[in-house]
Amino acid sequence: MVTLAHGANHGLREEIKAYWSARAASFDSQPGHEIFSEEERAAWHRLLRRHLGEGEGRKALDLACGTAVVSHLLDDLGFQVTGLDWAEPMLELARSKARTRGRSIRFLMGDAENTMEPDASYDVITNRHLVWTLVDPLAAFRDWHRVLKPGGKLLIVDGDHVNPGLAARLIRRLSAFVARLSGDAAVQHGPAPGQMETHLSILSRVHFSQGARADEVVKLLRQAGFDTITVDTDMRAIHKAQRSNFSFLKGLERATQHRYAICASRS
Repeated sequence: MVTLAHGANHGLREEIKAYWSARAASFDSQPGHEIFSEEERAAWHRLLRRHLGEGEGRKALDLACGTAVVSHLLDDLGFQVTGLDWAEPMLELARSKARTRGRSIRFLMGDAENTMEPDASYDVITNRHLVWTLVDPLAAFRDWHRVLKPGGKLLIVDGDHVNPGLAARLIRRLSAFVARLSGDAAVQHGPAPGQMETHLSILSRVHFSQGARADEVVKLLRQAGFDTITVDTDMRAIHKAQRSNFSFLKGLERATQHRYAICASRS
């Protein structure tokens, strides 16, 4: 972990905000971000139900909601959803998507590490692919614990995007070799080539610069006051559904990565 002074933290957080603002335009075109099939949507619904149950009007806060993919999944299940993000271009797309689908989802601009939401105001908090970007995850987790009602649940969906296993590394090299051999450009699944340098610079300075392993996340959640923590690494149904939008090798690579859902409760 890189230790940063407060001023450096502020500068890094502004860089992160600008980076995700720049990613907004292409975000929904990339598999693994937007949902492209009803099979994948159903797999996400099953994951959310497994850990959070049906919404039944309970209040959910979707942190770093982006274009509101998870917000809409929660809305489908009957939660009363607030999506929070600090990138206005993301929120513009999120609001447009809600209008198109005729959904009543509340969107706020705000910082996922310091939500400024009232104490004990939500039954559920969710986030996807946020934790690896956190500058001060312990402070963020303490804030999320504060915002949850007693008995409320936090669901984190994330992974270690820094340390691919041996199988993933071999598949990645083979995929690059096949692309060179065929002369085909690789399908873009993450930052555009012009954004990769910024991505790597940010990654080198966040708390989980060495990879957001589930056990390290759980350790910090316990320090923040959460209990009854479960780690769910069974993402197979989601990965299987996503496979049709990836190349064969990319689909295999994703299936070998350390990805997980962590559910934690506030007593």
